[in-house]
Amino acid sequence: MSTFTQQPKTVRGRGARSNASGRFESQAREAFDDGWTLEDPEPGQIETTVTPEKAKVIISHNDSPDVGFSASINPYRGCEHGCIYCYARPAHAYMGLSPGLDFESKLFFKPHAAELLEKELSKASYKPEFIHIGGNTDPYQPQERTLRVTRGVIEVLVRFRHSFSVITKSALILRDLDLLAEAAALGLTRVAISITSLDRKLARSMEPRAATPEKRIDAVRKLTGAGVPVTVMFAPCIPGLNDHEMEAVLERAAQAGASGAGYVALRLPHEIKDLFREWLETDHPDRARRVMSLVRQMRGGKDYDAQWGSRMKGEGPLAALMAARFKAAKARYGLDQNWGALDAGKFRVPPRPGGQLDLFGA
Repeated sequence: MSTFTQQPKTVRGRGARSNASGRFESQAREAFDDGWTLEDPEPGQIETTVTPEKAKVIISHNDSPDVGFSASINPYRGCEHGCIYCYARPAHAYMGLSPGLDFESKLFFKPHAAELLEKELSKASYKPEFIHIGGNTDPYQPQERTLRVTRGVIEVLVRFRHSFSVITKSALILRDLDLLAEAAALGLTRVAISITSLDRKLARSMEPRAATPEKRIDAVRKLTGAGVPVTVMFAPCIPGLNDHEMEAVLERAAQAGASGAGYVALRLPHEIKDLFREWLETDHPDRARRVMSLVRQMRGGKDYDAQWGSRMKGEGPLAALMAARFKAAKARYGLDQNWGALDAGKFRVPPRPGGQLDLFGA
């Protein structure tokens, strides 16, 4: 028997407008109008739950040729930022949860991440390789303020002199500026700040619980001021919605001290395409049809094409124009600096308290 759940069109502080079942569920959940919404127009609220996850290992590996890293650490599953376009949403379906509202309200964290990482790095067989923090969901989402999982991971990496990078759209990263500055001084780290729009209204609509655009620009300024290399990520670039802001975002980031830039065209795999279209119809009905038409022009007539090599940037004249604009703006604002590889040669396993080296004062 199918299960039905009613959801209001707008849920206060959330990005998704529904909570449909994931693609692996045998029973479907659908929203339906029972007439009460006309009498109760106030947007609903959903509380966030956070559940500890027992992980056996903390470093994940991938062989995707267009990702840019093979090793990563994700302290959290799900993300309270609620970004409607988030490519990580479909992963919640593997847990029997919805990629919609469940993704941004039913969160999981890895409480023993730091201990697991220290154990992995201490193995005699371990070979250091650059680690990316936050390749799936944001490592500095609101719950990190109290859980401090990400900080624990970075503390271990700095202590082991291990190279790493971090990507976020949260100003909370500034809490860990002491560790990041220390790592940057050793040539071990760089940070990517995602800025999708300078328009507060659009940003609030797309990313309801992420930092405001100005907070993110300020994070770029303070990170670079402390010597931490920062790249700005204009991701996703959505034709007909925020693509016109590309040059303005890159310019503001460069003025704040960023020295690199990247972009990714909107990706709509699996359940995201329906969630995104639903959000467009409720939040931006005047642009919905045009935006989806432009997206399909970049994806061979489909909502999404997962083909390697084109999934990040799209194909066709519109995608080519987007790439040309980005290349020109990147050069114009000095965001095309070649940073080179992070230093993997400083890695060392620190002596344990009471170990032999400690006894001899080493």
